[in-house]
Amino acid sequence: MNSKIFKNNMYKHRQRILLTGLIVILLTFTAACTNGSNGTVDNNSSGETRSTLQTILERGTIRVGTTGDFNPMSFKDPATGDYAGHDIEMVKQLASDMGVEVEWVATDWKNLVSGVAAGKYDITTGASYSMGRAKTAGYTLPVVDVGTVPLTLRKNDGRFRTWDDLNNPDISVAVTLGTIFQEQALSLFPDAKIVSVESPARDFQEVLAGRTDVSITSTFEASQLIITYPELMIIPVKEPKFSNGIGILAPQNDQIFINYLNIWITMKTKSGYLKQLEDKWLSLK
Repeated sequence: MNSKIFKNNMYKHRQRILLTGLIVILLTFTAACTNGSNGTVDNNSSGETRSTLQTILERGTIRVGTTGDFNPMSFKDPATGDYAGHDIEMVKQLASDMGVEVEWVATDWKNLVSGVAAGKYDITTGASYSMGRAKTAGYTLPVVDVGTVPLTLRKNDGRFRTWDDLNNPDISVAVTLGTIFQEQALSLFPDAKIVSVESPARDFQEVLAGRTDVSITSTFEASQLIITYPELMIIPVKEPKFSNGIGILAPQNDQIFINYLNIWITMKTKSGYLKQLEDKWLSLK
C-alpha cells in the first residue's frame, strides 16, 4: 500500500477512535450531571435520559432541515434538483462520520427555528447566530464567520456609497422574513422603508424587479448573486456589517447532542476539513 494512503487511513482510524471515546465520556458525564432533570430529553416513563444522538444512531438517519434557497450554503442544483452547497456537503460528512444517512426536510426561514424546536428535524443547515433564535433552539460552535453587505442594481452605481446613504425615507430595503437580515435592517435603517418578503420569494428578487432599491444579505450569498445576476452589484461600502458566526441549530434542551456536534466541529476544524470546505464554496469571487 502506498505509504501516503496508509498514513491517511491510519489518521482517519485514530480520528474515529478518538471521536468514539469522547462520545462515551461525554454521554456518561452529561447523564450523571443532569440526572434526567435538564439538558437532555426524557422520552420514556422510567425517567431514563435519552438524547437525540441515541435516537439518530438507532434510527440510522439524521433529519436535516434546510431552506435550499441560500447559495452557496444550501441550494438546489439546477441540473439535478438535488441539494448542494457548503452546508449540504458538511452535513453529508457529519452523517458519514456518524455512520447514518441524511434525510432532508424542506423548511423555510420563518419556520426554521420552530421546526427544530418541534422535533420536525434533528438539526438544520447553517444559521447565523441570533439572540432571538437562541431563545428557542440550541446552537453549535460556529462552522464559519460571515458579514452583511447591501445589494442594488448595477445601474445605481454611484448612487450609494455608505451605509448611511441607505438610511433614508426615500429608500426601500428588502429582506426575507425570518432571516437575521430582517432584524439587522431594522437596526441599520430606522428611517428607510423595510419591505419583508416571505419564502419562497426572496429579497434580492424585489431589487431585480425594481420594487425596492436595496436588499441586504451575507457576503457569501452576495458574491454568488452578482455572478448569477450580472445586473446586481454589491454596494461598495467600506466594510461589511454585523460580523457574525454561523452554527448548526439543534434541540435546545439536549446538551449531549450539542456537545457531540461541537466535538465534531472542533475535530473538523483541527483537521483542516472546514477550511478546505470554506475555500471550495465560500471564497469570494
